[in-house]
Amino acid sequence: MRFRLTAFGLHLLASFSALTLVLGGMYLGWYRWPGWYLSSVAHIIGIVVMVDLVLGPTLTLVVANANKPRRELTRDIGIIVTVQLTALVYGAVTLWLGRPLYYAFSTDCLQLVQASDFHRDEIAKGRKQNAGLAPYWYSLPRWVWAPLPKDSATAAKIVRSALSGGQDVIQMPRYFKPWTDGLPSLRDQLKAVDDIRYLSTPEKQTVKAQMTRDGFTPDAANAIIFWGGSRRLIAVLDPATLQIKALLKPDSRS
Repeated sequence: MRFRLTAFGLHLLASFSALTLVLGGMYLGWYRWPGWYLSSVAHIIGIVVMVDLVLGPTLTLVVANANKPRRELTRDIGIIVTVQLTALVYGAVTLWLGRPLYYAFSTDCLQLVQASDFHRDEIAKGRKQNAGLAPYWYSLPRWVWAPLPKDSATAAKIVRSALSGGQDVIQMPRYFKPWTDGLPSLRDQLKAVDDIRYLSTPEKQTVKAQMTRDGFTPDAANAIIFWGGSRRLIAVLDPATLQIKALLKPDSRS
């Protein structure tokens, strides 16, 4: 039994170290709040953790036997480690492809923009026409303003594309501008919680209760919706400085 427990402990330690290195690097680089929440990657992490920290070491505990031939034991543990590495690579690649690259203000809301949102041709155009704000493999999350182009025909074409499920301006880095340039337009889009669309009455009540608790005024024009795929936040800003003071979850169960 001592041999089994030693093998289990060493396997658990190695698995924990590898998982911490990969997930820790992803979190510190790209997935810090609100990226982790808005990108909805909890299910991916759950699979990786289940395989690497639970299933792998537990199977080692089962197969480890001091009386088993070393060749057979090496084979069994090798199979387990292969499955673990497959799960870890799957998780790492999925997180990498979906990593948050921008938090963009566009039109009337804030939006999460992930690496997987960009087409190669748009990345190439962005690097050629707007190199300073275009995405690169090493890019970390940035706050940007993504306005529609001034040319009305081009803007209308982008709107039609977005409405039909095609590319939106937040997927076209050639149009990105510095965050500070969009602050005057952002101020015009701030609303009181009751005036924010896409929130149900219970969700509005939840947000207003959180704002009151945190010392904000729910009836003031100081909030804007923040989209991230299937999840949403409400960003509360200081109307004077336009600094984001809080990011609140409208669904208290999430």
